[in-house]
Amino acid sequence: MATDPKKTDKKAGKGLDPQEILTGFQALRSEQRNLSTKLSELEVDLNEHRLVIETLKNVNEDRKCFRLIGGILTERKVKDVLPVLITNSEKLKEYIEKLNEQITKKGQELNEYREKHNIRFRGLDSNKAEETSAAELPEPSRGNVLVS
Repeated sequence: MATDPKKTDKKAGKGLDPQEILTGFQALRSEQRNLSTKLSELEVDLNEHRLVIETLKNVNEDRKCFRLIGGILTERKVKDVLPVLITNSEKLKEYIEKLNEQITKKGQELNEYREKHNIRFRGLDSNKAEETSAAELPEPSRGNVLVS
């Protein structure tokens, strides 16, 4: 039991271990992906609403139409359905704007977390380092060719 306080002292002074940092970063990325997926679904719904609204605007108001509500197909008149569709479409637009703001905030939070814990990506960061070092070096001769 005497070794337990020493381990907690080391962790308290050091902060999070690399595995905890990586787990936190992956959780933030997962949240951002989930928000993006939800945004895509809502944009598809909004486009479907727009298509139906444009179609119903050119139809007689007393004509019957069918609407799927909670898995149940209901028969209504166009004059009853069109205002509801327009209202739903406006609410979808507002919700999409809020989701865009949340995705932006989550991206900023992700970047701050990455900078705070000095997280680097192997492919991305090594390519940048190679580009800067290649720019400093003179161009090699074009006489050598590697063929596989």
